[in-house]
Amino acid sequence: MNARVPNFPASVLNAEQALSQVARQWDEVLVPELTRYIEVPSKSPMFDKDWAANGYLETVLRNAATWVEAQKVEGLKLEIVRIEGRTPVLFFEVDAHQSQTSETVLMYGHLDKQPEFTGWRNDLGPWTPKYEDGKLFGRGGADDGYAVYASITAIQALKAQNVPHPRIVGLIETCEESGSYDLLPYVDALRTRLGEVALVICLDSGAGNYDQLWLTSSLRGMASGVLKVEILTEGVHSGDASGLVPSSFRIMRQVLDRLEDSATGRLLPASFHCEVPADRLAQAKATAAILGDEIYKRFPWAHYDCGGSTVFALPTTTEPVQALLNRTWSPTLSVTGADGFSEIKNAGNVLRPYTAFKLSLRLPPLVEADAAVQQLKTLLEDNAPYQAKVTFEAQGAATGWNAPSTAPWFEQALQEASQAHFGAGCGYIGQGGTIPLMNMLSKGFPKAQMMVCGVLGPKSNAHGPNEFLHVPYAKKLTAAVAHVMGKMAQGTVPAEAAA
Repeated sequence: MNARVPNFPASVLNAEQALSQVARQWDEVLVPELTRYIEVPSKSPMFDKDWAANGYLETVLRNAATWVEAQKVEGLKLEIVRIEGRTPVLFFEVDAHQSQTSETVLMYGHLDKQPEFTGWRNDLGPWTPKYEDGKLFGRGGADDGYAVYASITAIQALKAQNVPHPRIVGLIETCEESGSYDLLPYVDALRTRLGEVALVICLDSGAGNYDQLWLTSSLRGMASGVLKVEILTEGVHSGDASGLVPSSFRIMRQVLDRLEDSATGRLLPASFHCEVPADRLAQAKATAAILGDEIYKRFPWAHYDCGGSTVFALPTTTEPVQALLNRTWSPTLSVTGADGFSEIKNAGNVLRPYTAFKLSLRLPPLVEADAAVQQLKTLLEDNAPYQAKVTFEAQGAATGWNAPSTAPWFEQALQEASQAHFGAGCGYIGQGGTIPLMNMLSKGFPKAQMMVCGVLGPKSNAHGPNEFLHVPYAKKLTAAVAHVMGKMAQGTVPAEAAA
């Protein structure tokens, strides 16, 4: 016999009116504001060591603050909060309006960006925004500069209909792309002002498609750093030394073989793996049924002509469920940068003195990142081949996140919002990226529901070339966020359950 679903009151937000207002705000205000935002190279501190002197983070933060204040949202208070030596944050709070709960909504986003990267389309660039066919191209618009603007727009949609809403606070940081190492001190400093957080809305995640609301159910962790192999103090003639002096690149390969099976990509240390929880496996199967082969076809695969047929590079698996699990619950190694090499056009016959790789290790949601970093360092450095100088310098670690169980009111609110604005039910999907804040907030507010979602759908390509924000999806997502906040104001426990 099926369990009885609690009879929560219907939402009082007029969905059609809300979406119409939100869409107009996006077209007339948000797209121009985000166009201006994209033009500023506000790279995260990891990629701009002189961020304070350059002032780009300060520019986008002040621009956002000025815009929020200009909206004159009733009951809103805003300030830029600063801690000496750390990147600043934007903090706002909005008084509750006729809410049945004293609990608080925390809205989160960030304004710092990834670096430029190469490979942009000829008519595009990281700092040269272009709006084309509903897509706003440029670095940072979708990841995650839109969040503060969409958050305020969602609040405005509630205010316009005089719909009850809970107390709302916003925390917009400028260090997320560097691992949010500056954020925890701000969370501690603002803890009493955050209040009793019962719902976190994080607009920094992805979507399986653009046809429905997607809730992120898990995030992988990350451990990153630079692995360097030194065999000489200076370069020497390769004809004179090769065969006697071992190549630093070959030593690098041997060292990495301790970590990864190069034939399969599987990481070898058992402690870097974890069991996939039963509910996440069930969700992966449901999501795989929705997305099918689009799970892997959405990537820009290399291809070539072979006898008149186009041959495409292949993924590690084409089985949809396994494909989802590989990118969300499997540890994976990526080499994201290299040093010690000459450009090909300048590469003479010289045996190089060293090879250095920037490593990015994605960890399953339940693996502790700090412990993984220590194990990684020992694994890579100990007993180096040929007694070469091998060093691993850690540059960041963040433990992943597994969402808490979904409360009945929250599940109903998500499904209502998705049906009202997309015409389809809400989907659940794990993400392979990392949002360090989510693990912090789950520990700090263990009873809070987590609405982790975003506009990073197929081909949006955050961090890479041709990144874009899918504006039609962003409009519906913004209205859906308003819907969920309005639902929370009705109280999170139905009358019959309380009785």
